[in-house]
Parts: sequence; structure tokens; C-alpha cells
Amino acid sequence: MAQFFDGMICMGYLMAAVYFFRFWRRAEELLFLVFGAAFSLFAVNSALIALEAPVDESKSWIFLFRVGGFALLILAILLKNLTQSQPRR
Repeated sequence: MAQFFDGMICMGYLMAAVYFFRFWRRAEELLFLVFGAAFSLFAVNSALIALEAPVDESKSWIFLFRVGGFALLILAILLKNLTQSQPRR
């Protein structure tokens, strides 16, 4: 049953990634591209968890995909905030 739910979570992440990539094509905003890539990494993480036998969370390399996704999200938000134009006085 847990594999079924991991598969559903993977599908949700892939849907979110597709939407972000679609928004990126419309707006050509780097933030959407990076968010799509991060959600793609989350989907890979979830798929690997669903396909592997019981995962020992303390010793698993699979969770590095999740760390990479969160690092991409933080980097994208920081870049967006640093590259915004300064308010006019």
C-alpha cells in the first residue's frame, strides 16, 4: 500500500513540474524553470522510494535528490530576490 501512495506522490510532483515548465515557457522566468527542475527531483526521489525495498532512511543515498530539490528552491528564491530591481525613490 505504501508503494501505491509513493507512486501517487510521484505523479503529483510530476504534475507540478509540468505546470512550472509550462509557466516558464509562457513567462520565460528563470524561477519557474528552477521550480520545475526541483519538483522533477522530488518525483525521482519518490519513484526510487516506491521501487526500492524498505528504505533505511539514515543510510540511504536516495534522499540526496530531495536535498538537491530543496537546494534548488532556496537558490531560485534567493536569485529572484537579489535580481529584482530596486524600488524607485
